[in-house]
This record gives sequence, C-alpha cells and structure tokens, in this order.
Amino acid sequence: MNKVVLHYTDGSIQKGYTSDLSPDRTTFHLAAIEDHETEIIDIHKLKAVFFVKDFEGDPEHTDLKDFDSYQTAYGRQYRVLFRDGEEFVGTGMGYHPDKFGFFLTPLDSDCNTIRAFVNNEFITKIEQI
Repeated sequence: MNKVVLHYTDGSIQKGYTSDLSPDRTTFHLAAIEDHETEIIDIHKLKAVFFVKDFEGDPEHTDLKDFDSYQTAYGRQYRVLFRDGEEFVGTGMGYHPDKFGFFLTPLDSDCNTIRAFVNNEFITKIEQI
C-alpha cells in the first residue's frame, strides 16, 4: 500500500493508503489511516494525489523549482501551475491535455513527495522546460 495525501479542489486534504490508482481510471480506493476503512475516491474532485514518504513531511523544506544543467532526469521536464497558485516542477512522460491526469516525479529528491498524480482539470498552465 502506498501512503498518499489527497489535495481536493476545495482546498481540503485527506491522508490514507492506496494500491489501485491508475491513469486509466477515474476512481480508486483509499484506506483510512486509523481503521483502514475503504472509500472510493473520484479523481475529478482532486487537484492531485501525492505519494509521500511519510504523512508528516517537513514544513520547513523548500522544494527546488529549477532544473540545473547537470541534472539528468528520465522523461520530460514540466512546470505545472495549479489554479490555487501552487507550482510543481518535475518529470513525467504521460502528459496529454485530453486525458484526465498524469504522473510527475518531483525535481527535488529531498522533498517528501515521491511522485504525484496531477488532475489536468485543475491546471492553469503547464510548460515543458
């Protein structure tokens, strides 16, 4: 099971576990942290799903936002701007504007996020760097 933090389009956050999120389906199962009670989540209600190392994270950490020329990364480099003003920079291979979402691996390997599934409906701007 993967630890995930769900960021909803209304600004709310939910934490739990999942093992069946797929870019080919619009729903997945989320197991609650406390009792592992499972519910079905609709991706269209989410800004993004963040796969995390731990649920607490490090509020003092500032994520890197720019690629250095010496960095090598697998996939295309993207800068995503969400409707709420948050920016996420990472690499991915599955972005297509007609799909409902895609996976991004963050630029900053020291951040708490391992990867994220981004909902295309909540993106204001995306640029390939």
